[in-house]
Amino acid sequence: MSENTNSNFKLKAIRGATTTGGDTIVLIKSAVIELIQELITRNQLKEENIVSITFTVTKDLTSCFPASIARKYFNFDNVAFLDCQQMSVPNDINFCIRLLALVYLESETKPLNPYLNESYKLRPDR
Repeated sequence: MSENTNSNFKLKAIRGATTTGGDTIVLIKSAVIELIQELITRNQLKEENIVSITFTVTKDLTSCFPASIARKYFNFDNVAFLDCQQMSVPNDINFCIRLLALVYLESETKPLNPYLNESYKLRPDR
């Protein structure tokens, strides 16, 4: 979606996170798919409304890239993805995948941020 295509849409940021049961490709893939599906469902997103998604992972997740999983599973060829390592902070949640998605939503729509599994502890206000 180009910025000027529909004036009823605004660029907004959506945060989200999830956790896995460990550092395996299967567990990370399952968690990423569930997180992206929740992001899409809660915010009624279409690929053309998603500009980019940045993933961060805690230092205990090293088996694969979340962005690669999201791109392949959802066939998001026109979405910019980036993977980063989350800064290491004592007592952080283990096996955590966070995301920041830049999306176009209708102007009056409030973004709904998915915090799944143990990541709900990151945002007790949600």
